[in-house]
Amino acid sequence: MKRSEKAERIGEILDELYPKPPIPLEHRDPYTLLVSVALSAQTTDKKVNEVTPLLFARADSPEKMAALHPDDILEIIREIGLAPTKARNLSAMAHQIVDDGGEVRPDWEFLEGLAGVGHKTASVVMAQAFGVPAFPVDTHIHRLAARWGLSNGSSVERTEKDLKAVFPIDTWNRRHLQIIYFGREHCPARNHDLAQCPICGWAATKKRIAQEARR
Repeated sequence: MKRSEKAERIGEILDELYPKPPIPLEHRDPYTLLVSVALSAQTTDKKVNEVTPLLFARADSPEKMAALHPDDILEIIREIGLAPTKARNLSAMAHQIVDDGGEVRPDWEFLEGLAGVGHKTASVVMAQAFGVPAFPVDTHIHRLAARWGLSNGSSVERTEKDLKAVFPIDTWNRRHLQIIYFGREHCPARNHDLAQCPICGWAATKKRIAQEARR
């Protein structure tokens, strides 16, 4: 089966399971989404959603965040992974946005130039806050794309390129969310029987199924 054919069948399954996938990170606007995504690195969305209500009560805009000392930010987000670094980045990011005019703009160069913001975080904001077609690839999507034979899994950059090539551009913004939800509910990283998975069972190669069965 060609990758394009496999992707079409996977897309049909994902659309049936998750026709309108919600954004898992609670937010109010592009800025609070940006902050939430930046906090989510190496941390669960659940944990991020537990700390952001208090954070946004104190600082739900770049101006308010810039007014806080990094130690004050750290005190609120302490339970988040890499909290000290993220607190410093949120402070620096807020000052950058304020200096730029105070608004989060749908501009790749602007977003990727912010403290603590990489291509994946910028992609999420572009896709989910502004509706710009993007295909954010995190470790979970990277893993599933390799399992399903949609990418060789050599790097997240290669996976993003491969997924963009096989899925229509008008599906990208929902597709990456659908894959995240599918991974959580049907296709975990560990102790997963690929043969019984609704997608891995037919999309993964026999070699891949055998390899993961031995883990």
